[in-house]
Amino acid sequence: MPLNIIVGAQWGDEGKGRIVDWFANQAACVARFNGGDNAGHTVTVGDQIFKLHLIPSGIIHPHAIAYMGNGMVVNPETFFDELESLDSAGIPVTSERLRVSFAAHLITPAHKALDAALETLRGKGKIGTTGRGIGPAYTDKISRRGLRLGDMLAPDFDERLNQHLDEANQNLNLLGAPMLPPYPIMTAYAGYAEKLAPFIADAAFEISQALRDGKTVLAEGAQGTLLDIDHGTYPFVTSSSTTAAGALTGLGIGLDVACGARAIGVVKAFQTRVGSGPFPTEVGGEIATRLRGTGSNPWDEFGTTTGRPRRVGWLDGVLLRYAVRVNGLSELVVTKLDILSGFETLKLCAAYTRGGETLNDLSFGPSDLAPYQPIYEELPGWTEDVSRARRWDDLPANAQAYLRKIGEIAGVPVTLASVGPEREQIVEAPQG
Repeated sequence: MPLNIIVGAQWGDEGKGRIVDWFANQAACVARFNGGDNAGHTVTVGDQIFKLHLIPSGIIHPHAIAYMGNGMVVNPETFFDELESLDSAGIPVTSERLRVSFAAHLITPAHKALDAALETLRGKGKIGTTGRGIGPAYTDKISRRGLRLGDMLAPDFDERLNQHLDEANQNLNLLGAPMLPPYPIMTAYAGYAEKLAPFIADAAFEISQALRDGKTVLAEGAQGTLLDIDHGTYPFVTSSSTTAAGALTGLGIGLDVACGARAIGVVKAFQTRVGSGPFPTEVGGEIATRLRGTGSNPWDEFGTTTGRPRRVGWLDGVLLRYAVRVNGLSELVVTKLDILSGFETLKLCAAYTRGGETLNDLSFGPSDLAPYQPIYEELPGWTEDVSRARRWDDLPANAQAYLRKIGEIAGVPVTLASVGPEREQIVEAPQG
């Protein structure tokens, strides 16, 4: 019953899309378990670049059945835009290949309007939301007044949607924001309901059955561990469970079929994050420019969803150890190793200091990182271009040492490293 779980071990944007693509080649099912179209997974195949915000990126493999789990929130406009984009790229997706949980929650224009109004109200205390309505949709879910995909199959869906819009308009009015005209939204969503109906399924049952049948299921997480609603740098977090454990609740998988799951953490060779929040190893100036890129390439450090330049810094080993612990990670995949070529010296944060005290781990999680200063280990860099490496022995000795040091600091081995955006630019690390 092989369940493989791919999660980000940082603040998202670790390059999970292309790692999911790597593992999806041997999976019968690929299943996204959290988030909505605030996530962005990029996969490069030859001269084609696929940017998927909602549909599991493993859908690119024609043999795989893709699932969108109950832990997700779904914007139907994005859903159909991505179906059309995939079809235009020669990847037609039918309801036999893409299954959406009836228990996933629906995003409406009301959620997006509330998202914008609430972020404006925060003023200088903005948390950097993407404005996609993710937070308000999850708020409705937890408040038990949300609309689920299964509601779209009900004969009184229009009444449920109308009530939702009426409640949202009352809140928008209280916030001093423009209210929404219900009729155009109800008309559009009636059309979405008809088109979505064939895709709506009991995804949890089908995934569990696949595992019982001995099929390999690849669970695909969005965002990253440090954005988890419970375990991230609260309140600068997303609204869903982004850790490996979230795959079980976000897909409806029981422990009986999940035992022996392989939890794989994806981590960049350096640290990045988008938006506000603490960042102990952040750098600026020339180093930041070299790590981030100029934005001329699609794999430079600019948000796939937002287009915002990412904040960058040296790899934070304290937060990486934390991610390993809360996810129960068994291994790491390091991405963007090629970006570090040309640095004379590389830094790795191995511990923090606060008031003269050295701390290897966080006592109360990563919510308040402001008091901490990083303690760095310095390693020699390399000048060679590693983008053509395909075997471990192709990597410079200093690049090998850097990957081994990451594994040593994290406490779990690095098993793969990517040296570029292309599907084949992967190096397997020797184990044992």
